[in-house]
Amino acid sequence: MNFILKLWRQKDNKSKGKFVEYRLDGVPKEASFLEMLDILNEQLVMKGEDPVTFDHDCREGICGACGLYINGHPHGKFKNTTTCQLHMRKFADGATITVEPWRSAAFPVIKDLMVDRSSLDKLIQAGGYVSVRTGGVPDANAIPVNKHCADLSMDAASCIGCGACVATCKNGSAMLFVSAKVSQLALLPQGQVEARDRVQKMVARMDELGFGNCSNTFACEAECPKGISVTNIARMNRQFFAAKIAEPLKIE
Repeated sequence: MNFILKLWRQKDNKSKGKFVEYRLDGVPKEASFLEMLDILNEQLVMKGEDPVTFDHDCREGICGACGLYINGHPHGKFKNTTTCQLHMRKFADGATITVEPWRSAAFPVIKDLMVDRSSLDKLIQAGGYVSVRTGGVPDANAIPVNKHCADLSMDAASCIGCGACVATCKNGSAMLFVSAKVSQLALLPQGQVEARDRVQKMVARMDELGFGNCSNTFACEAECPKGISVTNIARMNRQFFAAKIAEPLKIE
């Protein structure tokens, strides 16, 4: 398969970036999108040119590192698919493919297609944890959990923190990500100890890091590779207001 690639090239966060066009021939249709970029980079290295920088890790759709904007969609246009799970057979032979990094004030460009997503880690550090000991394997019936709540918690926990929700939101909001992490713990008994502080601290940290507000366009849910529901945002808002009324957070 043959493709024309329009890739965003940028030396660093302070440099001006631009699209550079490459022609790539003989790509196996079984190749994944990242493998296609590997093939391109091998050719660039052979020519003595600087390879394209992009982020990746597991290549199994579970780490969230492979965030790329492909033809105007985070991870591409196919639903519930991460970039590393996207295969070149999904594109027409001879197609022009435009690839950009996540574009958000909270995700500064490191180089080319790689951005700094450490702001998401800072949100987790603000409150995405529990104080309950989790080292051992407890008896299955030691802490009864309602199945409906357990299912909702597992759905929220499927968030891989890729940042697609932030990149696709016109406001650069991290509400879907934060609400997934809040819901994941708030729905379980083990998460109740820090429940009030958690939601207030994570929302405060989100504002501090420069993420935008949610305006209910639902673009985040539509583009999320794991199908995280915006109902988590409603749950987080309820938790936040209840926590504020019951026990406002005192930030030192």
